[in-house]
Amino acid sequence: MVSQVEELKTKANGAFAAGKNDEAINLYTQAIALDEKNHVLYSNRSAAYAKSNKYEEALKDAEKCVTLKPDFVKGYSRKGAALSFLKRYDEAINVYEEGLKIDPNNQQLLTDLETARKDATGGLNFFNDPQFLTQLMTNPRARELLKDPETAMLMKMMQQNPNNPSLLSNPKIMKLLGIVLGIDVGDENDLNSKMESESAASSTKKETNTSTTKPTTSNTTTTTTNKKPEQTKTTTTNQTPAEIEKEKGNEAYKKKDFETALNHYNKATELDPKNMTYYTNRAAVYYEQKQWDDCLKECQKAIEIGRESKADYKIIAKAYARMANVKTQEKDYEAAIKYYNHSLSEHRNPDILKKKQEIEKLLKEQQQSAYVNPELAEEEKNKGNEYFQKADYPTALKHYTEAIKRNPNDAKLYSNRAACYTKLAEFQLALKDSEEGIKIDPNFLKCYLRKGHALMAMKDFGQAMATFGKALEIDPNCQEAVDSYRQCSVKSDDDPEEVRKRAANDPEIQQILSDPGMRLILEQMQNEPQALRDHLRNPAIAQKIQKLIDSGIIGIRHG
Repeated sequence: MVSQVEELKTKANGAFAAGKNDEAINLYTQAIALDEKNHVLYSNRSAAYAKSNKYEEALKDAEKCVTLKPDFVKGYSRKGAALSFLKRYDEAINVYEEGLKIDPNNQQLLTDLETARKDATGGLNFFNDPQFLTQLMTNPRARELLKDPETAMLMKMMQQNPNNPSLLSNPKIMKLLGIVLGIDVGDENDLNSKMESESAASSTKKETNTSTTKPTTSNTTTTTTNKKPEQTKTTTTNQTPAEIEKEKGNEAYKKKDFETALNHYNKATELDPKNMTYYTNRAAVYYEQKQWDDCLKECQKAIEIGRESKADYKIIAKAYARMANVKTQEKDYEAAIKYYNHSLSEHRNPDILKKKQEIEKLLKEQQQSAYVNPELAEEEKNKGNEYFQKADYPTALKHYTEAIKRNPNDAKLYSNRAACYTKLAEFQLALKDSEEGIKIDPNFLKCYLRKGHALMAMKDFGQAMATFGKALEIDPNCQEAVDSYRQCSVKSDDDPEEVRKRAANDPEIQQILSDPGMRLILEQMQNEPQALRDHLRNPAIAQKIQKLIDSGIIGIRHG
């Protein structure tokens, strides 16, 4: 059973590394069914679930892993990651801290803990809110203030540590926020009230309606209650001309009137050429119109403007993601992956990560498809055969491998490489190639013979006999299958205990032995040997008993 579990785990790890998450989950699940106490399997399956965006399942497996082995640090990493994806940051922080009690210097846990703490605070304040930061960068007076290195540094410190009271009371930060929020900076109480209002709105995930009171002094004003209780609604009559054009563009865009939308976005850009949002809006229009080159140019320009004005990294990440989407449409997957990587370096968005993984899979398939050439595969196979006849198996292996890359759907190539692996005593690899060939062509006799010989070499005579039996179903006159089947039978008789041990790992045998009815019958046969004759009259029971006899699990005494 241990070897079977390890084999399934190895296959699952390979599938996971190749981005085949569903296949990896299935293989890990099979392995867990055989070894329910293996904490590593739950840890690995948790990672596969997380990669498939199945965060609840990832959390359950991580919790099971920690329960089975409380000192396994990676289990805490898996659990913390799942909780972070579920935006349960406080719980994630606790889990990471528990893991660090076991391994205080674990760099992965330390990094994840820092990220979780930032995410926990970032969701409850507006210093990291994309909407607020966009307003900050699009306000001419605010941009002017941020040209001051000290103000820019203080703002960055606020993003990293928004709960620091000394930073919050700094006159330069007060002045900056006062301009953006449309509040007289001289009234500290009004400003503090405004900040509390924004923070409460952020924590409840409600958008704050925004407008401006004076185009030359701010972009935003919201309802306040400390001085003007009669003011209950926001006003939008004092928006800047650029914002008005943008709103008109948005309305046209929603109606899919893209030309009109583009005209308004163009006017907005002319009025405020330092606002990257207007460029990304134009890029969105070009994307809908499938004008890929124009879309890419607008995104690139938006990124340049954003860098200059120190725009929020999430907005820059979106521009890169749109460029990746364009390249995906053009089927230029390498370029798409490059832009997705740029986007993820700005902001690690799970949706973008998933898209990137999908494109990586498409790129791999594209590259494999482009490499396929049956004629060159035949040439490589012939070269492999020549070296195989010369007993130069490593060189033969090299040519067979190249042939498979050139034509991965030819079962004969896998059969040939399996024979080569057998000669090199790489029986596990020979078995794998044989099974791959059978998957391609279930009636290809040679693959069953290769598989049977690999199993014999691994001393798994029961499975080898079953494989040679399958070969005889395809060709009853195959002398190699007959002789090999007989050899397996003889070798099985040499060590009955080994046969029973292997047979016990057979799923069919396990099912028979776990059947309560069959267990009663076997107990009765042990106490009353004459009962065997009665039970053999039932065809279904007779078949199961014969299976146990053939496997060596039970023996019949004669005489």
